[in-house]
Amino acid sequence: MPKHLAIIMDGNGRWAEERGRPRIDGHRHGVNRVRDITEASAKKGIRDLTLFAFSSENWRRPEAEVRLLTELLMTSLEGEIETLHRNGIRLRVIGDLRPFGKKIEKMVAEATRLTRSNTTLGLNLAVNYGGHWDITNACARLLADIQEGSDSDLEIGHEALESRLSTAGIPAPDLFIRTGGEQRLSNFLLWQLAYTELYFTTTLWPDFNSDAL
Repeated sequence: MPKHLAIIMDGNGRWAEERGRPRIDGHRHGVNRVRDITEASAKKGIRDLTLFAFSSENWRRPEAEVRLLTELLMTSLEGEIETLHRNGIRLRVIGDLRPFGKKIEKMVAEATRLTRSNTTLGLNLAVNYGGHWDITNACARLLADIQEGSDSDLEIGHEALESRLSTAGIPAPDLFIRTGGEQRLSNFLLWQLAYTELYFTTTLWPDFNSDAL
């Protein structure tokens, strides 16, 4: 069993379209699946679960769908924080939250503080995240630290860059799963997946249950 599992949760929209429903219905069912997979991961002894919840490329979708997605994201977080804490799950959100506004930034900060000491499972949600952004941002932080001269022993290298990624302190994933049939990384954890085993399944995310783990 992997210690760190990373998942691209793909296929929500197609799941809904196959059933003649609005795409947002697929995303709602996808949220339920997040709950199930999180609980199953904790029971199976997985230490970290990283889910691609909202890509930086998702802003290119139709405006109405983006609005519904962001609303669903906020209400889902609000509704699940206490349950996560009660189950000993530590929440961490990686990505640039600024476009979502101060309300979501504050809510995420409070949830992070509330759950930071939990040890059952680390749930890492990638929100407005992209691998290119992550690496570029880490490079900018490294350059700023060099220019400030705050660390005289600082050397440019693998460890210096990795410690400035949004996933700093989280071990690299052992297993990556993408549901929905596509076989690409889609700008997800590009640095972190360098040595990870990749698995692609045609199962759509709302149909991906705990038996698949």
